[in-house]
Amino acid sequence: MATAAKRPDMTPAEWEARQQLAACYRIFDHMGWSELIYNHITVRVPGEDHAFLINPFGLSYAEVRASNLVKIDVDGHVLDGSPYPVNRAGFTQHSVFHRHLPDAHCIIHTHTTAGMAVSACAEGLRPISFYAAAFIGRIAHHDFEGVTIRPEEGERLIANLGDRRVMLLRNHGTLVMAPTLPEAFLKHWLLQRACEIQVAAGAAGTPMNIPPEVIAVHQRDLSGVQLPTGPGVPDFQAMVRTIDRIDPSWKD
Repeated sequence: MATAAKRPDMTPAEWEARQQLAACYRIFDHMGWSELIYNHITVRVPGEDHAFLINPFGLSYAEVRASNLVKIDVDGHVLDGSPYPVNRAGFTQHSVFHRHLPDAHCIIHTHTTAGMAVSACAEGLRPISFYAAAFIGRIAHHDFEGVTIRPEEGERLIANLGDRRVMLLRNHGTLVMAPTLPEAFLKHWLLQRACEIQVAAGAAGTPMNIPPEVIAVHQRDLSGVQLPTGPGVPDFQAMVRTIDRIDPSWKD
């Protein structure tokens, strides 16, 4: 990650969070996970529990920079004088989680083809791959209610999520959250791979379910293959280096 240069109008911690989030948007664009000007990745502003950063509505992920992210509070007030609007659906969905879940530092919602395809299937994510095995028994579900702009849907989102931090929004897409942005990034990458493989396997033949006892061992042992820097940290750093070589303007 780039060294954060202090700006007079914000704390060094906020500027660093802005750079990390801007890098994440560029990574998602590079991976093909963007959706025109839609979908959202948000992070809490360090030291400000009721403020978070979100993409400016109207810009593509490739245009997001640290400086043009919008700082908004959970009541919808723009806090940094940004000239950009905020997508109403993104605010409604993300603000409820940032308000009620202390561990939801970073929240990612996407409409990838594979994620939407699996969310539209009655069986949801099936236990048929290495990646899917990590999520079995750990995914919440929320039925589609139309575009998420009504505040009362937030209550149902929270209730349906429960103590899980990965959700299939049925007929809609995927939602992941985590205490750090790198961990949320890795969760999304793993879930996306699981969905891609399920779609491909269904086209190739008859997928075979992994036995529950094998899934239990797999989930138990996954931590043994991680580097000690924290969940998702080396993965995210590797992708930051990739997009930095392509276009470093995300830092600005």
